[in-house]
Amino acid sequence: MKNVKRIAVALVLFVAATGFVNAQSKVAHVNVQQLLSEMPEMKAAQAELKKLQETYRADIESSMTELKNKYTQYSNEATAKTKEENEERALELQGFERNIQEAEQAAMQELQKKQQELFAPISEKAKNAIEKVAAAQGFDYVIDASPGLSLIVAKGKDLLPAVKQELGF
Repeated sequence: MKNVKRIAVALVLFVAATGFVNAQSKVAHVNVQQLLSEMPEMKAAQAELKKLQETYRADIESSMTELKNKYTQYSNEATAKTKEENEERALELQGFERNIQEAEQAAMQELQKKQQELFAPISEKAKNAIEKVAAAQGFDYVIDASPGLSLIVAKGKDLLPAVKQELGF
C-alpha cells in the first residue's frame, strides 16, 4: 500500500514536472535587418531604386540648369526690357522654380512608393522563411535582434544561419 502511494506521488510529480517543462516556451532570435540586407533580392531592389533616384536627380538638375540659364539671360536683358516685361519674366521664373519643387516632391513620393512596392514581397519572403525555420526547430517565439530594437541579451538560439540556408544563400 505504501509503495502504491509512493508510485502515485512520483507519477503525479513526474506529470507535473513534464507539464511545467512543456509549458515553458522556446525562444530564439534573428537579426532581421542583417537578413534583409544580405538577401540577393534586396540588393537588386536597392540597385533598381538607386537607378530610379539617379534618373530623377538628373531630370531635376537639368531643370535647375535651365532655370539658372533663363535667370542669367533675363538678368542680362533686364535693362533693355520694359518694367512689365521684366515683371512677367520674374513671374515666369517663379512658376518654373515652383514646378521644379513640385517635381522634387513628386519624385520623393514615387521613390517611397516604389520602395514599398519592391521591399514588401522581400520582407514577406523573409518572414515566411523565419516562421518555417522556427516551426521546424520547435520555437514558439522569435525575437528580432536588429540593433536598436531593445534586445539586450541574446544567449538563445540564433536562427539567422538556418533562415539564410532556407532562403538559399
